[in-house]
Amino acid sequence: MEFIESFDLAKLLRVADPRSVKSLRRRVMSLCEYRSSGVCVNIGRFESRNILIQGMKTSKIPLVVGCAAILVWGAGGATAQSESKTDAFAQNQRLGRGVNILGYDPIWRSRDQGRFKAGYFEKLKVAGFNSVRINLHAFRHMDATNGLKPSWFEVLDWAVNEAQQQGLAVILDLHEFNALGNNPTGDNKEKFLAFWRQVATHYQYAPATVFFEVLNEPFGKLTPELWNEFFAEALGIIRKTNPTRTVIAGPGQWNQIGRLSELRLPENDRNLIVTVHFYEPFAFTHQGASWTDRKDKLGFDWKATPEEVAALNRAFDKADAWSKANKRPLFLGEFGAYDRGPMESRTRWTAAVARAAEARGWSWAYWQFDSDFILYDVKREAWVEPIRDALVPKAPPAG
Repeated sequence: MEFIESFDLAKLLRVADPRSVKSLRRRVMSLCEYRSSGVCVNIGRFESRNILIQGMKTSKIPLVVGCAAILVWGAGGATAQSESKTDAFAQNQRLGRGVNILGYDPIWRSRDQGRFKAGYFEKLKVAGFNSVRINLHAFRHMDATNGLKPSWFEVLDWAVNEAQQQGLAVILDLHEFNALGNNPTGDNKEKFLAFWRQVATHYQYAPATVFFEVLNEPFGKLTPELWNEFFAEALGIIRKTNPTRTVIAGPGQWNQIGRLSELRLPENDRNLIVTVHFYEPFAFTHQGASWTDRKDKLGFDWKATPEEVAALNRAFDKADAWSKANKRPLFLGEFGAYDRGPMESRTRWTAAVARAAEARGWSWAYWQFDSDFILYDVKREAWVEPIRDALVPKAPPAG
């Protein structure tokens, strides 16, 4: 497969009729020369105002930020970017109930080694989830000039497209909190800004159901004050190519609720969703976790006593008061209780947190599908049913 040396992407997207799959197919075909040994691309059906690709072998395409991006996002993305105003509160409702995915999956090293399968997107949708938060450890996939490798974009395009086919909203979450928290200056800041230049450009024509989250859990040397500066700079980069994209950001110190008052947002940009994370009480949610000081401390229960429920509500009420005062929607981007805790307590806590968020009109994303805190057991190809049912309660029998 070969590509014409130059073409006008903006012209293509303006001319292509977003209501006509045939029109877009003809225009894309005019850009690409197909050979018998090349790739057969079939532009498929509409779903959620997005043109989807069936049977696309992206590993055969040498230029990801080119024809492939046009094929995926052409008509649906043009529609999204033409919206003059986007209601962040309505966008937050689109996120609904979500799950964190792919952060620690070997799929980023090799598609053949991936644990997450295309069919899992359908499983998530059928189970009652509305969105996925894709955790991106992108710095290791940059070249010497901070360019993201085509192979990395291939995997991400695959995930975004598969999720969109199932009607799932997608959050692209830059998860390089450790690198930036430990050393926010020099090369890491350049990588941070380079990431958003490339990702914002790559997905500028994606539909409105693709969200950008600027950075997961700023902490450490990336102080709340410095984080405000980083966020403002990254948002400026994003808005150059994505003026109507809904962007997500949270406060410093691990996106803690108690740090919301330190977060500085541009008053004239209302298309922002604010994220917080919740893992309290930490002694319960992280018991036995090897990366904490709780590695050998087990046996903690959460019984939903009046005192425990009151502590949860106090924290969420504080966040909700900030949300109302600042007229910003809230997204609970992470919560979960580690696998070594008692299952009965874990499900009780998980259900309480999810329902408390929903009662206040927040969206949420459980941490996480696979790896640890798991929602789905990949080895057994089965849901961890108590956690799934705590997150998405079964409907009561009819009658």
